[in-house]
Amino acid sequence: MSADSNSATDEAPERLRIVLAKLGLDGHDRGLKVVARILRDAGMEVIFLGLRQTTSSIVAAVEQEDADAVGLSMHNAGHLTLGPKMVQALADAGLDVPVVIGGIVPAEDEPLLYQAGVAAVLGPGAPATEVVEAVRAAVAQRTA
Repeated sequence: MSADSNSATDEAPERLRIVLAKLGLDGHDRGLKVVARILRDAGMEVIFLGLRQTTSSIVAAVEQEDADAVGLSMHNAGHLTLGPKMVQALADAGLDVPVVIGGIVPAEDEPLLYQAGVAAVLGPGAPATEVVEAVRAAVAQRTA
């Protein structure tokens, strides 16, 4: 190997930084904690904001932490309002960061979330491999 082999292919892949949060008043955080562990076990850095966050607090964390993606847990039927608001708040801040939603989202609502700019939607009990792949794919799509 030559001293000049400092190409991007020789370097370790960048560690993804993911902000995880619950928007609004939903108090169920067990699923979000499980997702945090799954992503950490996959080598990602998780910035865990926890419960009762606002779009502003999440945008601030994304900016401060230079995050690659936002993961939101939704269990209170607020996904059609809060998901698009999160996408718009990031866009308004000039941040091209994908939003992944997990939780209880009826199948008929998924197309509406995708139309609003949500990168991925995962249901309850999604396998760990699906969670990790959804986050990686969402980030890869934005950086491609």
